[in-house]
Amino acid sequence: MIVNGCKTKELLIGSVLKDPRTPVTLSGTRVERVTTFRLLGVHVMNDLKWTQHVEAISTYCASMVEL
Repeated sequence: MIVNGCKTKELLIGSVLKDPRTPVTLSGTRVERVTTFRLLGVHVMNDLKWTQHVEAISTYCASMVEL
């Protein structure tokens, strides 16, 4: 398997946030560090709170009701 560094994201969780390590590189490409991402329809945040996911689901449901 070949990993594409341009499409790869890094999410730091927990105590690592207080003292972040050096950036990760793949094939000379720096991996982007994000605070939230979507995995299998679930919005995961670096503090493991559900606010982003609940907001996304609420927005989706509200758009379906308006139809």
